[in-house]
Amino acid sequence: MIAAPAGEPGDGDGGAVRIPDGVRKTVNVVLCLAAVVAIGWSGREIWLVWNNHRQIDAACGGLVPAGRVLDLSEAGGTITHRKLDADSFDPDTGIPHDCEIFSTEAGERAGTDTGIRWFFTGAMGVLPADRPQIADAPMNGPLDILSRTTYPPQPLGGDIAGRVTDSSVTVQLPCEEGTADGASVRALWARAELMPRRGSQVSGHDRDILADTAVETANNLADRLGCADRLPDAPDHVPALTAGPVPAARAEGTCAWYGKTGLADRSPYPDEVIESRTDGRVWDESCALVLSLGHANRVYAELADAHDWLDSPDTPGEWFVSLHTYTGPVAENLHLTGTDDDEPLEPAVPGKAGRSDTDPVWWASSVCDGRPQVHTMTLGRLGYAKLVASRMEGVFRAYVEDVTTRRHCTDVVLPGHDTFRADWGDS
Repeated sequence: MIAAPAGEPGDGDGGAVRIPDGVRKTVNVVLCLAAVVAIGWSGREIWLVWNNHRQIDAACGGLVPAGRVLDLSEAGGTITHRKLDADSFDPDTGIPHDCEIFSTEAGERAGTDTGIRWFFTGAMGVLPADRPQIADAPMNGPLDILSRTTYPPQPLGGDIAGRVTDSSVTVQLPCEEGTADGASVRALWARAELMPRRGSQVSGHDRDILADTAVETANNLADRLGCADRLPDAPDHVPALTAGPVPAARAEGTCAWYGKTGLADRSPYPDEVIESRTDGRVWDESCALVLSLGHANRVYAELADAHDWLDSPDTPGEWFVSLHTYTGPVAENLHLTGTDDDEPLEPAVPGKAGRSDTDPVWWASSVCDGRPQVHTMTLGRLGYAKLVASRMEGVFRAYVEDVTTRRHCTDVVLPGHDTFRADWGDS
Protein backbone atom coordinates (compact mmCIF):
# COMPACT_ATOMS: atom_id res chain seq x y z
CA MET A 1 0.00 0.00 0.00
CA ILE A 2 0.99 3.62 -0.56
CA ALA A 3 0.17 5.87 2.37
CA ALA A 4 -1.57 9.14 1.72
CA PRO A 5 0.45 12.30 2.42
CA ALA A 6 0.12 13.60 5.96
CA GLY A 7 -2.84 15.90 6.49
CA GLU A 8 -4.86 14.46 3.59
CA PRO A 9 -8.09 12.52 4.19
CA GLY A 10 -7.90 8.73 3.79
CA ASP A 11 -10.59 6.24 3.06
CA GLY A 12 -11.62 5.89 6.66
CA ASP A 13 -9.07 3.13 7.44
CA GLY A 14 -6.19 4.90 9.17
CA GLY A 15 -5.98 7.50 6.41
CA ALA A 16 -4.61 4.99 3.85
CA VAL A 17 -5.62 4.88 0.19
CA ARG A 18 -6.31 1.43 -1.27
CA ILE A 19 -4.88 0.87 -4.75
CA PRO A 20 -7.02 -1.21 -7.07
CA ASP A 21 -5.59 -4.66 -7.85
CA GLY A 22 -5.23 -3.87 -11.55
CA VAL A 23 -3.15 -0.76 -10.86
CA ARG A 24 -1.04 -2.62 -8.31
CA LYS A 25 -0.20 -5.34 -10.83
CA THR A 26 0.77 -2.73 -13.42
CA VAL A 27 3.09 -0.98 -10.94
CA ASN A 28 4.73 -4.26 -9.99
CA VAL A 29 5.31 -5.15 -13.64
CA VAL A 30 6.88 -1.73 -14.29
CA LEU A 31 9.14 -2.09 -11.25
CA CYS A 32 10.20 -5.57 -12.31
CA LEU A 33 10.97 -4.39 -15.84
CA ALA A 34 12.98 -1.47 -14.42
CA ALA A 35 14.95 -3.88 -12.25
CA VAL A 36 15.64 -6.14 -15.22
CA VAL A 37 16.80 -3.16 -17.29
CA ALA A 38 19.02 -1.96 -14.43
CA ILE A 39 20.52 -5.41 -14.00
CA GLY A 40 21.09 -5.65 -17.74
CA TRP A 41 22.68 -2.22 -17.88
CA SER A 42 24.96 -2.88 -14.93
CA GLY A 43 25.84 -6.26 -16.38
CA ARG A 44 26.82 -4.65 -19.67
CA GLU A 45 28.94 -2.07 -17.83
CA ILE A 46 30.65 -4.80 -15.84
CA TRP A 47 31.37 -6.73 -19.03
CA LEU A 48 32.67 -3.57 -20.75
CA VAL A 49 35.07 -2.77 -17.90
CA TRP A 50 36.26 -6.39 -17.80
CA ASN A 51 36.77 -6.47 -21.57
CA ASN A 52 38.61 -3.13 -21.55
CA HIS A 53 41.00 -4.45 -18.90
CA ARG A 54 41.45 -7.64 -20.94
CA GLN A 55 42.27 -5.67 -24.11
CA ILE A 56 44.99 -3.63 -22.35
CA ASP A 57 46.48 -6.68 -20.62
CA ALA A 58 46.57 -8.58 -23.91
CA ALA A 59 48.25 -5.71 -25.71
CA CYS A 60 50.81 -4.90 -23.01
CA GLY A 61 51.69 -8.34 -21.67
CA GLY A 62 50.04 -7.62 -18.34
CA LEU A 63 52.76 -5.08 -17.51
CA VAL A 64 50.89 -1.80 -18.00
CA PRO A 65 48.32 -1.09 -15.23
CA ALA A 66 45.02 -1.25 -17.09
CA GLY A 67 43.12 0.60 -14.38
CA ARG A 68 45.38 3.64 -14.68
CA VAL A 69 45.06 3.68 -18.48
CA LEU A 70 41.27 3.61 -18.13
CA ASP A 71 41.48 6.72 -15.92
CA LEU A 72 42.87 8.78 -18.81
CA SER A 73 40.61 11.41 -20.32
CA GLU A 74 40.03 9.65 -23.68
CA ALA A 75 39.71 6.11 -22.34
CA GLY A 76 35.91 6.01 -22.36
CA GLY A 77 33.72 3.71 -24.40
CA THR A 78 35.05 0.51 -25.92
CA ILE A 79 38.78 -0.23 -25.78
CA THR A 80 40.63 -2.16 -28.48
CA HIS A 81 44.30 -2.74 -29.21
CA ARG A 82 46.64 -3.31 -32.11
CA LYS A 83 47.22 -7.03 -32.44
CA LEU A 84 50.80 -7.94 -31.61
CA ASP A 85 52.86 -9.44 -34.39
CA ALA A 86 56.09 -11.39 -34.24
CA ASP A 87 58.18 -8.22 -34.05
CA SER A 88 56.05 -6.65 -31.32
CA PHE A 89 57.41 -8.62 -28.38
CA ASP A 90 60.27 -10.75 -27.18
CA PRO A 91 59.11 -14.35 -27.66
CA ASP A 92 61.40 -15.65 -24.88
CA THR A 93 60.33 -13.21 -22.16
CA GLY A 94 56.88 -12.20 -23.39
CA ILE A 95 57.83 -8.55 -22.96
CA PRO A 96 56.18 -6.34 -25.60
CA HIS A 97 58.24 -3.58 -27.16
CA ASP A 98 55.19 -1.33 -27.15
CA CYS A 99 51.42 -1.55 -27.03
CA GLU A 100 48.91 0.68 -28.80
CA ILE A 101 45.47 1.24 -27.30
CA PHE A 102 42.40 2.60 -29.13
CA SER A 103 39.07 3.88 -27.77
CA THR A 104 35.68 4.89 -29.14
CA GLU A 105 35.62 8.02 -26.96
CA ALA A 106 38.86 9.23 -28.53
CA GLY A 107 37.37 8.46 -31.94
CA GLU A 108 34.23 10.44 -31.18
CA ARG A 109 36.23 13.45 -30.01
CA ALA A 110 38.44 13.35 -33.08
CA GLY A 111 35.55 12.59 -35.45
CA THR A 112 37.30 9.65 -37.08
CA ASP A 113 35.62 7.72 -39.88
CA THR A 114 36.11 4.42 -38.08
CA GLY A 115 34.69 5.65 -34.78
CA ILE A 116 37.88 4.73 -32.89
CA ARG A 117 41.23 6.43 -32.39
CA TRP A 118 44.68 5.41 -31.18
CA PHE A 119 45.07 7.40 -27.96
CA PHE A 120 47.64 5.63 -25.72
CA THR A 121 51.00 3.90 -26.12
CA GLY A 122 52.82 1.92 -23.45
CA ALA A 123 56.47 1.14 -24.20
CA MET A 124 59.23 -0.56 -22.26
CA GLY A 125 62.66 -2.08 -22.68
CA VAL A 126 66.02 -2.86 -21.15
CA LEU A 127 69.44 -1.22 -21.20
CA PRO A 128 71.87 -1.62 -22.79
CA ALA A 129 69.59 -1.43 -25.81
CA ASP A 130 70.18 -3.05 -29.18
CA ARG A 131 69.88 0.31 -30.90
CA PRO A 132 72.18 3.16 -29.88
CA GLN A 133 71.13 6.63 -28.81
CA ILE A 134 71.89 9.08 -31.63
CA ALA A 135 73.18 12.58 -30.96
CA ASP A 136 71.31 15.54 -32.44
CA ALA A 137 71.75 16.15 -36.17
CA PRO A 138 72.66 19.57 -37.62
CA MET A 139 69.47 19.63 -39.68
CA ASN A 140 67.11 18.92 -36.77
CA GLY A 141 66.60 22.05 -34.73
CA PRO A 142 65.29 22.07 -31.15
CA LEU A 143 62.18 24.14 -31.93
CA ASP A 144 58.90 22.48 -32.89
CA ILE A 145 58.46 24.24 -36.23
CA LEU A 146 55.08 22.57 -36.87
CA SER A 147 53.44 24.28 -33.90
CA ARG A 148 53.62 27.70 -32.30
CA THR A 149 54.94 26.42 -28.99
CA THR A 150 57.88 24.26 -27.94
CA TYR A 151 57.69 22.46 -24.62
CA PRO A 152 61.19 21.26 -23.64
CA PRO A 153 61.23 18.01 -21.60
CA GLN A 154 61.49 18.33 -17.82
CA PRO A 155 62.68 15.92 -15.12
CA LEU A 156 59.94 14.05 -13.26
CA GLY A 157 61.45 14.56 -9.81
CA GLY A 158 60.35 12.67 -6.73
CA ASP A 159 63.69 10.78 -6.43
CA ILE A 160 62.89 9.09 -9.76
CA ALA A 161 64.97 9.09 -12.92
CA GLY A 162 62.17 10.35 -15.12
CA ARG A 163 61.58 12.59 -18.12
CA VAL A 164 58.31 14.41 -18.87
CA THR A 165 57.39 15.66 -22.35
CA ASP A 166 54.25 17.39 -23.59
CA SER A 167 52.60 13.98 -24.11
CA SER A 168 54.57 11.33 -22.21
CA VAL A 169 56.41 10.27 -19.07
CA THR A 170 59.45 7.96 -19.26
CA VAL A 171 61.22 6.48 -16.24
CA GLN A 172 64.36 4.39 -15.71
CA LEU A 173 65.14 1.83 -13.01
CA PRO A 174 68.53 0.22 -12.23
CA CYS A 175 68.51 -3.57 -12.63
CA GLU A 176 72.00 -4.97 -12.21
CA GLU A 177 70.68 -8.40 -11.17
CA GLY A 178 68.13 -8.91 -13.94
CA THR A 179 68.31 -10.90 -17.14
CA ALA A 180 66.36 -10.75 -20.40
CA ASP A 181 66.65 -13.36 -23.14
CA GLY A 182 69.71 -14.82 -21.43
CA ALA A 183 71.60 -11.50 -21.33
CA SER A 184 72.33 -9.44 -18.24
CA VAL A 185 70.44 -6.19 -17.77
CA ARG A 186 71.90 -2.93 -16.48
CA ALA A 187 68.66 -0.97 -16.28
CA LEU A 188 65.13 -0.90 -17.62
CA TRP A 189 62.82 1.83 -18.82
CA ALA A 190 59.09 2.35 -19.28
CA ARG A 191 57.08 5.06 -21.05
CA ALA A 192 53.41 5.99 -20.95
CA GLU A 193 52.27 8.30 -23.76
CA LEU A 194 49.09 9.94 -24.98
CA MET A 195 48.52 11.00 -28.56
CA PRO A 196 47.99 14.76 -28.07
CA ARG A 197 46.68 17.40 -30.39
CA ARG A 198 49.61 19.19 -32.00
CA GLY A 199 50.82 22.31 -30.29
CA SER A 200 49.43 21.46 -26.86
CA GLN A 201 50.45 19.51 -23.81
CA VAL A 202 48.30 17.00 -21.97
CA SER A 203 46.22 18.11 -18.99
CA GLY A 204 47.50 17.96 -15.42
CA HIS A 205 45.06 15.11 -14.74
CA ASP A 206 46.46 13.03 -17.59
CA ARG A 207 50.07 13.98 -16.83
CA ASP A 208 49.74 12.64 -13.27
CA ILE A 209 48.17 9.41 -14.52
CA LEU A 210 50.91 8.97 -17.14
CA ALA A 211 53.52 9.31 -14.38
CA ASP A 212 51.76 6.69 -12.23
CA THR A 213 51.41 4.41 -15.25
CA ALA A 214 55.08 4.66 -16.23
CA VAL A 215 56.26 3.98 -12.67
CA GLU A 216 53.92 1.00 -12.19
CA THR A 217 54.92 -0.42 -15.58
CA ALA A 218 58.62 -0.16 -14.67
CA ASN A 219 58.04 -1.89 -11.34
CA ASN A 220 55.99 -4.63 -13.02
CA LEU A 221 58.78 -5.15 -15.54
CA ALA A 222 61.29 -5.27 -12.67
CA ASP A 223 59.25 -8.13 -11.17
CA ARG A 224 59.29 -9.94 -14.51
CA LEU A 225 63.07 -9.58 -14.95
CA GLY A 226 64.08 -10.30 -11.37
CA CYS A 227 65.37 -6.82 -10.52
CA ALA A 228 65.96 -6.01 -6.85
CA ASP A 229 65.08 -2.31 -6.93
CA ARG A 230 61.69 -0.64 -7.28
CA LEU A 231 60.75 2.96 -8.00
CA PRO A 232 58.91 4.99 -5.35
CA ASP A 233 55.44 6.33 -6.06
CA ALA A 234 55.30 9.06 -8.68
CA PRO A 235 54.89 12.64 -7.41
CA ASP A 236 51.30 13.59 -6.56
CA HIS A 237 51.43 16.55 -8.92
CA VAL A 238 53.60 16.73 -12.03
CA PRO A 239 54.07 20.41 -13.01
CA ALA A 240 53.08 21.62 -16.45
CA LEU A 241 55.91 22.17 -18.90
CA THR A 242 57.19 25.70 -19.43
CA ALA A 243 57.15 26.89 -23.02
CA GLY A 244 60.36 27.99 -24.71
CA PRO A 245 62.50 29.55 -25.94
CA VAL A 246 63.20 32.35 -23.46
CA PRO A 247 65.78 35.16 -23.56
CA ALA A 248 69.19 33.96 -22.41
CA ALA A 249 69.20 36.53 -19.59
CA ARG A 250 66.21 34.72 -18.03
CA ALA A 251 67.82 31.26 -18.08
CA GLU A 252 67.78 29.60 -14.67
CA GLY A 253 67.96 25.85 -15.34
CA THR A 254 70.25 23.79 -17.56
CA CYS A 255 71.18 26.91 -19.57
CA ALA A 256 71.74 29.29 -16.63
CA TRP A 257 75.50 29.13 -17.24
CA TYR A 258 75.03 30.62 -20.73
CA GLY A 259 73.10 33.61 -19.44
CA LYS A 260 76.04 34.39 -17.16
CA THR A 261 78.58 34.43 -20.02
CA GLY A 262 77.14 37.60 -21.58
CA LEU A 263 77.57 36.10 -25.06
CA ALA A 264 73.87 36.43 -25.93
CA ASP A 265 74.35 40.15 -26.56
CA ARG A 266 77.12 39.55 -29.07
CA SER A 267 76.97 38.52 -32.73
CA PRO A 268 76.86 35.76 -33.92
CA TYR A 269 76.03 33.98 -30.65
CA PRO A 270 72.49 32.75 -29.82
CA ASP A 271 70.19 35.11 -27.94
CA GLU A 272 67.61 32.60 -26.61
CA VAL A 273 67.62 29.28 -24.75
CA ILE A 274 65.45 26.18 -24.44
CA GLU A 275 66.14 24.59 -21.08
CA SER A 276 64.83 22.34 -18.33
CA ARG A 277 65.21 22.08 -14.58
CA THR A 278 68.50 20.47 -13.53
CA ASP A 279 68.39 16.90 -12.26
CA GLY A 280 71.39 14.57 -12.12
CA ARG A 281 69.15 11.48 -12.31
CA VAL A 282 67.99 12.21 -15.86
CA TRP A 283 69.81 10.12 -18.48
CA ASP A 284 69.46 12.87 -21.13
CA GLU A 285 69.72 16.43 -19.84
CA SER A 286 69.75 19.13 -22.49
CA CYS A 287 70.30 22.82 -23.10
CA ALA A 288 69.66 24.39 -26.50
CA LEU A 289 70.88 27.82 -27.56
CA VAL A 290 68.95 29.32 -30.48
CA LEU A 291 68.95 32.48 -32.52
CA SER A 292 65.58 34.17 -32.76
CA LEU A 293 64.64 34.93 -36.35
CA GLY A 294 65.20 38.65 -35.89
CA HIS A 295 68.63 38.14 -34.34
CA ALA A 296 69.60 35.59 -37.00
CA ASN A 297 68.59 37.98 -39.78
CA ARG A 298 70.70 40.74 -38.24
CA VAL A 299 73.70 38.38 -38.10
CA TYR A 300 73.09 37.37 -41.71
CA ALA A 301 72.85 40.98 -42.89
CA GLU A 302 76.08 41.78 -41.09
CA LEU A 303 78.14 38.82 -42.33
CA ALA A 304 76.61 37.55 -45.59
CA ASP A 305 78.73 39.77 -47.84
CA ALA A 306 81.91 38.33 -46.33
CA HIS A 307 80.64 34.74 -46.49
CA ASP A 308 78.82 34.10 -49.75
CA TRP A 309 78.10 30.48 -48.73
CA LEU A 310 75.95 31.59 -45.79
CA ASP A 311 72.23 30.91 -46.39
CA SER A 312 69.65 33.27 -44.96
CA PRO A 313 67.58 31.85 -42.07
CA ASP A 314 63.88 31.20 -42.78
CA THR A 315 62.47 30.13 -39.41
CA PRO A 316 63.07 30.88 -35.71
CA GLY A 317 65.68 28.61 -34.16
CA GLU A 318 66.99 27.42 -37.52
CA TRP A 319 70.48 28.42 -36.31
CA PHE A 320 71.20 26.68 -33.03
CA VAL A 321 73.66 25.07 -30.63
CA SER A 322 72.31 21.86 -29.06
CA LEU A 323 73.99 20.52 -25.91
CA HIS A 324 73.26 17.22 -24.18
CA THR A 325 74.60 15.15 -21.31
CA TYR A 326 73.94 11.40 -21.51
CA THR A 327 74.32 9.20 -18.45
CA GLY A 328 74.96 5.55 -17.59
CA PRO A 329 74.05 2.81 -20.10
CA VAL A 330 72.75 5.45 -22.55
CA ALA A 331 76.17 7.13 -22.54
CA GLU A 332 77.83 3.78 -23.17
CA ASN A 333 75.85 3.28 -26.38
CA LEU A 334 75.85 6.74 -27.93
CA HIS A 335 76.68 7.41 -31.57
CA LEU A 336 77.17 10.61 -33.52
CA THR A 337 74.80 11.38 -36.35
CA GLY A 338 75.89 10.73 -39.93
CA THR A 339 75.06 12.65 -43.10
CA ASP A 340 75.01 9.50 -45.24
CA ASP A 341 72.58 6.72 -44.36
CA ASP A 342 75.05 4.16 -45.70
CA GLU A 343 77.89 5.31 -43.45
CA PRO A 344 78.44 3.54 -40.12
CA LEU A 345 77.71 5.86 -37.20
CA GLU A 346 80.69 7.01 -35.18
CA PRO A 347 80.61 6.06 -31.50
CA ALA A 348 81.13 8.71 -28.83
CA VAL A 349 83.28 6.66 -26.48
CA PRO A 350 83.22 7.36 -22.71
CA GLY A 351 86.67 8.24 -21.43
CA LYS A 352 87.54 9.95 -24.69
CA ALA A 353 86.58 13.12 -26.60
CA GLY A 354 86.54 14.32 -30.17
CA ARG A 355 84.53 15.49 -33.15
CA SER A 356 82.56 13.79 -35.90
CA ASP A 357 84.35 13.37 -39.22
CA THR A 358 81.21 14.21 -41.19
CA ASP A 359 79.20 16.69 -39.09
CA PRO A 360 79.65 19.61 -36.70
CA VAL A 361 79.16 17.43 -33.62
CA TRP A 362 81.65 17.35 -30.71
CA TRP A 363 81.74 15.19 -27.60
CA ALA A 364 83.44 15.21 -24.21
CA SER A 365 83.21 12.70 -21.36
CA SER A 366 83.42 12.44 -17.58
CA VAL A 367 82.53 10.17 -14.66
CA CYS A 368 79.84 11.24 -12.21
CA ASP A 369 78.96 9.17 -9.15
CA GLY A 370 80.70 6.22 -10.73
CA ARG A 371 78.66 6.44 -13.93
CA PRO A 372 80.05 7.41 -17.35
CA GLN A 373 78.78 10.64 -18.88
CA VAL A 374 79.06 11.82 -22.47
CA HIS A 375 78.51 15.49 -23.27
CA THR A 376 77.72 16.51 -26.86
CA MET A 377 77.44 19.72 -28.85
CA THR A 378 75.76 19.95 -32.26
CA LEU A 379 75.82 23.10 -34.42
CA GLY A 380 73.06 23.72 -36.96
CA ARG A 381 72.50 24.44 -39.71
CA LEU A 382 75.64 23.74 -41.69
CA GLY A 383 76.12 27.33 -42.84
CA TYR A 384 75.82 28.69 -39.31
CA ALA A 385 78.01 25.84 -38.03
CA LYS A 386 80.75 26.80 -40.47
CA LEU A 387 80.43 30.43 -39.40
CA VAL A 388 80.81 29.81 -35.65
CA ALA A 389 82.81 26.56 -35.30
CA SER A 390 86.02 28.35 -34.32
CA ARG A 391 84.13 30.32 -31.64
CA MET A 392 82.43 27.35 -29.98
CA GLU A 393 85.30 25.87 -28.00
CA GLY A 394 84.69 28.27 -25.12
CA VAL A 395 80.95 27.66 -25.20
CA PHE A 396 81.33 23.87 -25.07
CA ARG A 397 83.91 24.05 -22.30
CA ALA A 398 81.65 26.34 -20.25
CA TYR A 399 78.74 23.92 -20.67
CA VAL A 400 80.77 20.85 -19.69
CA GLU A 401 82.23 22.69 -16.70
CA ASP A 402 78.73 23.63 -15.52
CA VAL A 403 77.39 20.06 -15.75
CA THR A 404 80.42 18.38 -14.22
CA THR A 405 80.55 20.88 -11.36
CA ARG A 406 76.85 20.44 -10.58
CA ARG A 407 77.20 16.65 -10.65
CA HIS A 408 80.59 16.50 -8.89
CA CYS A 409 82.18 14.68 -11.83
CA THR A 410 85.79 13.66 -12.30
CA ASP A 411 87.98 12.44 -15.16
CA VAL A 412 86.78 15.14 -17.55
CA VAL A 413 88.09 14.74 -21.11
CA LEU A 414 87.55 17.56 -23.64
CA PRO A 415 88.10 17.67 -27.41
CA GLY A 416 91.31 19.33 -28.50
CA HIS A 417 91.56 22.95 -29.60
CA ASP A 418 92.37 21.88 -33.17
CA THR A 419 88.98 20.15 -33.57
CA PHE A 420 87.05 23.44 -33.52
CA ARG A 421 87.36 24.18 -37.21
CA ALA A 422 84.97 23.93 -40.16
CA ASP A 423 86.50 21.14 -42.19
CA TRP A 424 83.98 18.31 -41.81
CA GLY A 425 82.23 16.57 -44.67
CA ASP A 426 82.19 18.50 -47.93
CA SER A 427 82.53 21.96 -46.43
